[in-house]
Amino acid sequence: MARVKENYLYENKQNQGYIENPITENGELIQGYFNEKSMVKEMAIRKINKTLCGMLSIAIIAAFVSYYFSMTSALELNALSRKITAINDENADLQNSLDEMKSFNNVDFKMSQFNVLQKPEKVIEVQAIETKETPIIKNDKTAGFNWAIGY
Repeated sequence: MARVKENYLYENKQNQGYIENPITENGELIQGYFNEKSMVKEMAIRKINKTLCGMLSIAIIAAFVSYYFSMTSALELNALSRKITAINDENADLQNSLDEMKSFNNVDFKMSQFNVLQKPEKVIEVQAIETKETPIIKNDKTAGFNWAIGY
C-alpha cells in the first residue's frame, strides 16, 4: 500500500505555478499555448445539425406516408383490375350465348318448334298480268380512274 504524506510542503510553489486550493483559487493549472474553443461556432454547427436532422426526419416521414398511400392505391387498382377481368370474361360468355341465340339455325328451329309461321297446305298459281315493259338499262362499264400527273 502506498502512503500519502499529510504534511507535504510545496517548495518553490511560486516558481512552478501550483495553487494550494484549486477549487477556490482562480489561477492557471497548466501554463502554455492552447487553441481556444469557439463556442459560438460550435453552437452554430450544433444548431445547423439539429435543423438538418429535423428536416431529414420530416422527409423520411413524408416518404413513408407517400409510400403508404401509393401501396393502398396499388392494392385498390389490383382489386379493380381483377373485377374488370371478371366482368370482361362474363361479358364474353354473354356475347357468345347471345350470338348463339341470334344464329339463323337457332331462330329457324325455334320458329318451327312454336309453329308461329304456318305453312300453306296448297299453293295456287296465277297468270301474270300483261303490262307495258320498261327497258332495263344495265351499265356494265365501271368508271375508270383518271390519273393526274403533276403537281
